[in-house]
Amino acid sequence: MAALIDLVDPLSWLLMALLVVLAAFLQGVGGVGFAMLVAPIAALIFPQLVPGPLLALGGSVSLLAALRERQHIVPDVVVCALGGRATGSIIAILAMTQLPIEAVNLGFALAILAAVALSAWGLRILPSKRNMILAGIASGIMGTLTSVGAPALAIAMQNLAPAQLRASLGLILFLGASLSLILLMMAGLFSWQQAMLSIVLYPFMLLGFALSGRWRHKVSMPLMRRLLLGICSLSAVVLIARSV
Repeated sequence: MAALIDLVDPLSWLLMALLVVLAAFLQGVGGVGFAMLVAPIAALIFPQLVPGPLLALGGSVSLLAALRERQHIVPDVVVCALGGRATGSIIAILAMTQLPIEAVNLGFALAILAAVALSAWGLRILPSKRNMILAGIASGIMGTLTSVGAPALAIAMQNLAPAQLRASLGLILFLGASLSLILLMMAGLFSWQQAMLSIVLYPFMLLGFALSGRWRHKVSMPLMRRLLLGICSLSAVVLIARSV
């Protein structure tokens, strides 16, 4: 692990630690945001963290969110999304060896922006079984390829109550990230050295999540929806910039 750590200067480590604190806080308050905020910057200054270590960190903070509000989990939404996520993760592993990842990322980023635009213009997207399965497939592909699997799910679930969204999405993202990590390890794309890198940043993730506890109840449903759409839009724009 020391060899990998030595490849990154101390300033980059400090920036990543602060970014992880902020992202974990945002995830704890809004239900999404960890990978969307960290992954694009990590890809530029700390590429060793993408996708495996960030999946480990993001999956962990998602589990904490689900456990904290476990009484608000919506089982039907979770089951449908996980079925789609498993399918999408398998597709992503195959795509990593057969298709240019940039083209896949670009296609999904454009789809996310289109969904955000439709939502902003008044289209009421509900977490139906069909929508959750489709969102799960998209999440599995995007999450495995880029560590950013939440946007599709967040858009499909945007009209749930804030506590239901945080808890249900947290459980989906945790189990989905775990599956993606297992598939990455089976494909030889996630090493123990990379796992140790994520462990170094775990205390900062825990700090950010702990800080979110006092703020999560202050987020209303309209504010939550605007927050979700804004984060998803930013994530899609960054993906487009990385793909062209």
